[in-house]
Amino acid sequence: MRYIKFGKSGLEISELGFGGIPIIRLDVNTAVRVLHRARDRGITFYDTASAYRDSEDKIGRAFDGTRDKVVIATKTLMRDARHASEQLENSLRMLRTDYIDLYQFHQVAREKEWDALIAPRGAMEAVSKAKKEGKIRFIGVTSHNLSMAIRLVKTGLFSSIQFPFNFIEAAAIDELFALAKKSKMGILAMKPFAGGMINNAGIAFKFLRQYPDVVPIPGFDSENAVDEVVSLYQRPNIVTGEDRQLMEKYRVELGKQFCRRCEYCQPCPQGVMITPAMGYKIVASRMSPAVSVDFCRLAMESVKLCTGCGECLERCPYELPIQEMLKANYDVYERHLGELNKS
Repeated sequence: MRYIKFGKSGLEISELGFGGIPIIRLDVNTAVRVLHRARDRGITFYDTASAYRDSEDKIGRAFDGTRDKVVIATKTLMRDARHASEQLENSLRMLRTDYIDLYQFHQVAREKEWDALIAPRGAMEAVSKAKKEGKIRFIGVTSHNLSMAIRLVKTGLFSSIQFPFNFIEAAAIDELFALAKKSKMGILAMKPFAGGMINNAGIAFKFLRQYPDVVPIPGFDSENAVDEVVSLYQRPNIVTGEDRQLMEKYRVELGKQFCRRCEYCQPCPQGVMITPAMGYKIVASRMSPAVSVDFCRLAMESVKLCTGCGECLERCPYELPIQEMLKANYDVYERHLGELNKS
């Protein structure tokens, strides 16, 4: 494993990080084993968030007693000083630490969020105070909105930027990452598998390893998954013409509009299982109609509960036409169901 300087922060971290969402699916003991496996294989950077259910607690348990061996990043969705301060204190308790290496403002995507964050008694005020007190070493920011992310980098207020980056969503490399490097910021690549749409680790990391200043933070839910990705870093990275053709095949299959399974749209007040229902066409392209219908039946039947209230549209960081996409997916599901009933 190669270790790099994380921008102007001076932190030295592994070239591959650990994203803290998938461990929420694991029981505590299994999660700790996966985290220990990652540490033992050389991963030193761990990214989580207050919003990730018990992820902070599991990371805290895993590294209690070895805190100085890892670099921990977490996040707050709060935009006002009081709630941001309360959330920070809770993160410190959950992580069993008296400092956080990188504290990030989570998903700053819209003008009103940024205005609230930097207003008097906004979250920036509380986080800056905590930094002076030594509870935070560096302040970062994350976003899913490219134009806003560029603006955030230009403020000069942050040590790092975290943004989606993979061979399907590569727009960040042109301006955002170039600006970040010029400003000597650390760069974190979330969604290295495009929210699970890329199901081939080898091809995903062949692309990502072409950008050595960008640190991918894939989520891991097993020791085998850790071993698989770490092993990719133990050999030279050679991208062939065949690899590029496969990347293009994925791009064509997914198109420009697809769900990254970030789940910001949920919960739906009507009970629609938005995330799995949004992925029906992808599932159907990889499985037979019979398997697809059986596998996705519960989620697809929930689509009928949609009232068109629009709450999911407001929450989606990618501004996807969720209702239209759900209807289109349901039409495909209904056609498959009809074909199976006839056979």
